[in-house]
Amino acid sequence: MAPVEAAARTVSFTGFPAQFSEERDELLAAVTAVFERGDFVGGRDVAALEDELAAWLDAAHVVAVNSGTDALLFALVAAGVKPGDEVITPSNSFIASTATIVHVGAKPVFADVLPDQMIDPAAIEAAITPRTTAIMPVHLTGRVADMTAIDAIARKHGLAVIEDAAQSIGSAHRGRKSGTFGAVGAFSAHPLKNLNAAGDGGFVVTNDPAIARRARSLRNHGLVDRDTVEAFGFCSRLDTLQAAVLRVRLRRLPDVIARRRALAAIYERDLDRDRAWWPAVDARDEHTYHLFVVQVDERAALIEHLAARGVQTKVHYPIPIHLQPASRGLGYARGSLPETERQSERILSLPIHQTLSADDVAYVAASVNGFFT
Repeated sequence: MAPVEAAARTVSFTGFPAQFSEERDELLAAVTAVFERGDFVGGRDVAALEDELAAWLDAAHVVAVNSGTDALLFALVAAGVKPGDEVITPSNSFIASTATIVHVGAKPVFADVLPDQMIDPAAIEAAITPRTTAIMPVHLTGRVADMTAIDAIARKHGLAVIEDAAQSIGSAHRGRKSGTFGAVGAFSAHPLKNLNAAGDGGFVVTNDPAIARRARSLRNHGLVDRDTVEAFGFCSRLDTLQAAVLRVRLRRLPDVIARRRALAAIYERDLDRDRAWWPAVDARDEHTYHLFVVQVDERAALIEHLAARGVQTKVHYPIPIHLQPASRGLGYARGSLPETERQSERILSLPIHQTLSADDVAYVAASVNGFFT
């Protein structure tokens, strides 16, 4: 292991101030227009954002809500998942993926993952029981799961597919964008996402008008008009101010994705892949690099080594959901999902956001390589 040296620079994991400096005039104009109109709830920017996202994703319907978690919750309900049903999903995700299944009264059934961190289609098929009604793949890090295989399994068994596309806006599998394969997709616009609000936000995507109608009702107390409630719903409307911010950032999203891909290419060129491994991207797919995750030995020591050199890193996620205290009643124990558990001890997210410079990323790669030499 190389000796610890003084940090030559700071490479942050996020770049919010720099992002704002690039967008200041557009953002302030958009927010000012909302204040001048005073349409803070259900304002014109919300409907405009939904239309623009639908066109961008080539989807029939987009329903904006106040978080990616609510987008998942409404997707499950609108797709017909009921108490007592089983939903197959991976365990190497943010807790919201599984929590929403539990909140609708269904049972999460975990399937193991492939080396690329995506849910294993063979493990999905092995987990199907007579109570299974849906599959929830998670498109982790900006990569899309093998939706060709997953869709085939779903059709074979008559199951709904609900895509957790929170980390994959703009990503594609075989030319088709994430969130548009299944009955319904759910996206997050959390500040850390590639398309990021100035707070929480999310949206439901579907080509089914009945699902879209149900999601619109759920987000607004179950109202079908000003005075009529068809079923008890929630207060989960996306604020007009957040919609205005997201409209500005949606226009910039192609450039953001291109920049992240360019930075990822530097990692792929410079990193010692024998020591810091990452899965290759199929040439037929499009990765948007919400995260750049490597799998390494001696992770804790590498994190310390990088921190001493001013490089901020994260682990997404160190404790798989099936091993969380909240999951004790689900019947899983250590060893239940060996590949998921192995990866949880080795994965490390390196900085990758559009405000980093090429020199920053080259410095991170050199610092990682230096740890192993």
